[in-house]
Amino acid sequence: MIENDNLDRRIFGIHFTPIEIFNKYILPQIRPYIYNYTWIDLYCGEGNLILPILNLIPESDRLLFFKEHILCFDINEEAVNKAIKNAIEYGIPKELAMENIKVRDTLKYYPEINSKYPVFHITNPPYLYLGYIRKHKEASNELIYFTGVNKGYQDLYQIALINDLRHEIDNMIYIIPSNFLFSDSGTNKIRKDFLRYYNINTCYIFEKKIFDYTGTNVIIVNFERSKLLNNKLEFTAYKINRHIEKKDYILYEKNNFKPNNQYYDFIKDNYKKDHIDVKFYLKYDELENNKGNNKVILLNSKDYKHGEYTKKIFYVNEKLYNKIKLNPLFIRTVDTGSLNGKAGLYSIYKEFNADGIFVNGNTYRTNPIQIFIEPELTKEESYNLMLLFNKILNDLREKTGGDFMTTYKYTDNPKYIRKYLGLKQVKEILTTINIKDLKYILEAKEQLKHYY
Repeated sequence: MIENDNLDRRIFGIHFTPIEIFNKYILPQIRPYIYNYTWIDLYCGEGNLILPILNLIPESDRLLFFKEHILCFDINEEAVNKAIKNAIEYGIPKELAMENIKVRDTLKYYPEINSKYPVFHITNPPYLYLGYIRKHKEASNELIYFTGVNKGYQDLYQIALINDLRHEIDNMIYIIPSNFLFSDSGTNKIRKDFLRYYNINTCYIFEKKIFDYTGTNVIIVNFERSKLLNNKLEFTAYKINRHIEKKDYILYEKNNFKPNNQYYDFIKDNYKKDHIDVKFYLKYDELENNKGNNKVILLNSKDYKHGEYTKKIFYVNEKLYNKIKLNPLFIRTVDTGSLNGKAGLYSIYKEFNADGIFVNGNTYRTNPIQIFIEPELTKEESYNLMLLFNKILNDLREKTGGDFMTTYKYTDNPKYIRKYLGLKQVKEILTTINIKDLKYILEAKEQLKHYY
C-alpha cells in the first residue's frame, strides 16, 4: 500500500490534504456561504477539502445538502473509494455517495456540472513539473496533458487552473506550489493568462511543511473572477512559518504578475550599459574537443557520492586551460539552509578544492555551475565581483523578503527560508555591475590566497 502511494505521488503529483488545513485556513472563508454554492473538488483525493463541510449541516439535512451541494472527482479509484467511505461516516448512504463522488480524469475530461447553485471549486490539484515528467519514464504518460491548447504550461496544477478559467468558474480556493507566485520562467505564462481574469481575495503563504511526503512549499489562494481584465492586482497575504507575517502585495501585468517590484526597480535604476556579461556551464563536450597537455582538476556536478561531488582530472589545451583558470567562481543557485550556504557566487577552489566544474549531458540548475565572465577579470576583480554580487543579492533579499526568488523545498528547522536563484536573475544582477566597480580591493589582499 505504501509503495503504491509513493508511486502515485511520483507519477500523478498527488498529495492529500490534512483535514486540519481545511478547518484552519479554508473553512473560515466559506462558512457564511455554505448554502449558496455547489462545492466541488475535481482532484478530491479522500475528500478532505469538501466533506468536512457536512459537519456544519444538521444530520437531518445532510442527505439533501450532499445531493445538491457536493460533487467530487478523482483519477485515483482507491482514493475515490476512501472518499466514499468517508462520506458514509458523515451519514451519507453509499448509493448517494457513489453518485456524487466519482472516478474521472478531470484534467483531460472536464465534467459537465449541472447545478442550480453556482460552483465553488476547492482543491489541491496534482502538481508535477513538466521537466520532471520528461526526465522520468514512469511519468511519461502525463506528457499528453501538455499538448494542444495546454502547450506552454509547465505543471499539472497550471492545467487545472486554466481549465477552470476556460469553464468560467467564478470562485476557487486552490492549494498550489508557491512558485505560482514567486517563480519566473516556469510560471510566467500561467500567471499572465490566468491573473488577468481573477482577483486574489486571500492568500496564505506556507514556508513550513504541511504535507508528509513532499518538500514543496505551498500557498492557499482564494480566487474570484474579475469583472474587468486586470493589469494590476492588490491583495494581502499571510506568510506562515515560525510566526505569521502580514504583507501587502501589488502585482503588475507588465512584470508577469510576479511580486518583485522592488527587485525590478533596482535592476532598472542601476542598469549599466557597460555591464559584466556571463555565460554558464563548462560542458564535457568542450573538454573532449580541447584536449592538450595542461592538467585541470574538475568537479563533476552530476556525480554526488558519500556527501560530496566527485572530481576528475582532464588534460586540455592552453586556450581552455586559461579560460577555466581565469574564471574561478561558481553560482550556488539554491540555499543550503546553513548561514554560510546561501545562494550566490563562491570560489570553486575554496568550496571544492578544484579548478573548475563540468557537466556531462543534461544540465541541472540546482547543481553548482561554473560561470564565465566577460570582459576577462583579474583574480582581484573576480574576488571583488563575488563580494559585490553577494552583497547586492543579500541586500535585495533583506528588502524584499526574498520574494523575487523561488521558495525552495522546506528544510526542518532552517536558519532561514530556503530560496532558489534563477540564472536569469544572476544575469540581471550582473547588469548593475561594471568592471570599474571591481577596481578597488574590498578586503585585505592576503585573503585572496584562500580563494584561488
